[in-house]
Amino acid sequence: MLTRRHFCCSGLIAGSLLTFDRAVAAGSCAVPTRDLQAALTPDEALANLKDGNVRFLSGSTLNCDLLKQVHATSSGQFPSAVVIGCIDSRVPPELVFDQRIGDIFSARVAGNVVNDDIVGSCEFATKLSGARLIVVLGHSECGAVKGAIDGAELGELTQLLAKIKPAVTVCNDAPGDHISKNKSFVQQVAVANARLAAENLTKTSGVLRDLVDAKQLKIVAAMHDVSTGRVSFLE
Repeated sequence: MLTRRHFCCSGLIAGSLLTFDRAVAAGSCAVPTRDLQAALTPDEALANLKDGNVRFLSGSTLNCDLLKQVHATSSGQFPSAVVIGCIDSRVPPELVFDQRIGDIFSARVAGNVVNDDIVGSCEFATKLSGARLIVVLGHSECGAVKGAIDGAELGELTQLLAKIKPAVTVCNDAPGDHISKNKSFVQQVAVANARLAAENLTKTSGVLRDLVDAKQLKIVAAMHDVSTGRVSFLE
């Protein structure tokens, strides 16, 4: 049985990491509570997601009673983070970060682009609902990024891909052919797209900018590798 002494000696509390109660909650099937969310720092919320990806990669994901969590969260939700991800079927945020019901807000759109609706959703999730972290999660082999590189056009998708074009422009000096068959270029654009989207959240929203300035919120970009499942944070 784990005790406070075990956590102290293992270094989980040292260095201003998770307190005992929050460390236990982050690595268990306990659903987030109002008190735990209020006490959580942005860095702790980030550590939770990093630890979750480690569990995912090692095959040691939590096996929770999801229906029990449904009942436990029926009267309220207190997620620690927002993940803005692509609709790609290989990158489900709850799975790659080993999160459960009530743990995170998840906003998904092709190319993990940031538009007014995504910004508004983040304002709700943070200012009104208390989340401490926003992660813009890009990924390798992104079809939307490839479409933006090649100038694809299709209905309303054309306008969505236009939001990725600034990332293509940022990579204008990259070596090699600037086409979707060049995997290196696609990856560079995907990284730039995630970074720009994260930056645009505070450029677009005074609400989010104020939370960041007050150190109540952290916004980071990250990349998921669809061939390994590993998430790398672009801090």
